[in-house]
Amino acid sequence: MKIIKVPTGKIFVIDGEKGQLECLSLGDYGKEQNIKADFLGISRELNGVPNGKVQPLSKKWVITISSQYGCSMNCQFCCVPKVGAGVNATIRDLNRQIVTALASESCNETDRLNIHYARMGEPTFNFAVLDHAASLKRFVRNIISAKTVHPVVSTMLPRQNYVLPVFLMRWCNLKNELYDGEAGLQFSINSTSDRQREKMFSGNSLSLSAISKIGEKLPVPVGRKYALNFALADGYKISAEKLKSLFDPQKFMVKITPMHNTSACIDNNIKTTGGYSYFTPYKAAEEALKAAGFDVLVFVPSLDEDEGLITCGNAILSGTNPRVEYEEISI
Repeated sequence: MKIIKVPTGKIFVIDGEKGQLECLSLGDYGKEQNIKADFLGISRELNGVPNGKVQPLSKKWVITISSQYGCSMNCQFCCVPKVGAGVNATIRDLNRQIVTALASESCNETDRLNIHYARMGEPTFNFAVLDHAASLKRFVRNIISAKTVHPVVSTMLPRQNYVLPVFLMRWCNLKNELYDGEAGLQFSINSTSDRQREKMFSGNSLSLSAISKIGEKLPVPVGRKYALNFALADGYKISAEKLKSLFDPQKFMVKITPMHNTSACIDNNIKTTGGYSYFTPYKAAEEALKAAGFDVLVFVPSLDEDEGLITCGNAILSGTNPRVEYEEISI
């Protein structure tokens, strides 16, 4: 129904079976540009990521799709709840988003295709995501040539999802067996303070101790470890000692990012001061977490990526528009 071209990719609003959905097609600057990860041998301090040209999609292609129409988690840093309550997308909806993104480019082969269930919605409420991921490689390779297909689930670990452990166990089995480790699982943590987490997730996420008990039962990951994600805003606490007492560094790594400048963050004064220009906001936490035995990855987007609204927590359907120069095409 609509295509919005921003400097690093495209945002699509499509007609789904239950209403309007939103998905993305975007390129990547490459790990040499936007991450610091000593365990990967990338050790220079990351003092901002300049705007620039992304890698060719033939090298890496990222497609981010919605698992729900809207979202009911009501996270204070996210615009998606403004779209409406979370209603599960169908498998046909999920496929339609991928086809839309793939058909929008002339590229017909890629070394790496990442599929993120992370645009709108909490994916663990929707078991169609599991069925979709189980057939994803075959589905994608009927359309383009992709050497590696890498699906990723990012979850806020909802308190009201009573079958959350079942979803996560099935996802981990897909990761370890069907994908031979080439799939991702990310827990959105953001703070080791349960008081802060209660506020940022509006009381809708599990406590860290409850999340830890689920994590203990997950199988040892094949390939990359499960990620504990910290969008590190001003005042948010990261206690390496507490985190290690709850999560095994042999199973979990830590990812640190700035809090994205969504309109919800702007309204609620949630920000990472200096996080887009200097490594300083991340340094102490990174050093403490490494000392505790965790692999730590710091990821920083460029301002083009953040202000182009392709980062997590944004939604054009919430009434926001990119804060960079963009082109809008109505279909």
